[in-house]
Amino acid sequence: VQLVESGGGLVQPGGSLRLSCAASGFGFSSYGMSWYRQAPGKEREQVAGITSSGRTTNYADFVKGRFTISRDNAKNTVYLQMNNLKPEDTAVYYCGAGVYRMPATYWGKGTLVTVSS
Repeated sequence: VQLVESGGGLVQPGGSLRLSCAASGFGFSSYGMSWYRQAPGKEREQVAGITSSGRTTNYADFVKGRFTISRDNAKNTVYLQMNNLKPEDTAVYYCGAGVYRMPATYWGKGTLVTVSS
């Protein structure tokens, strides 16, 4: 099983980034997918989740209206579009696979997002 995140980097406040997570080694289209993040000195928290079909999503209150999760089952990839980024969004972002709205079974290694001027 592999989950490989990409798309992180340094962005100014108000800017945008699109994260991708490429999955392999398991039945991607049968799994709910989530994005989590962990800021320095803080616990890992869920940012967004999406069902296996992609028809239902959920978001943490602190990203609602700014972030959008989506998936392409033909490409075994889940995305996180992040708009209007704030310094407090700085964290390592991880994707996870598992049952929708439950703790992930499989994890990626993360990609760092830094929001700073």
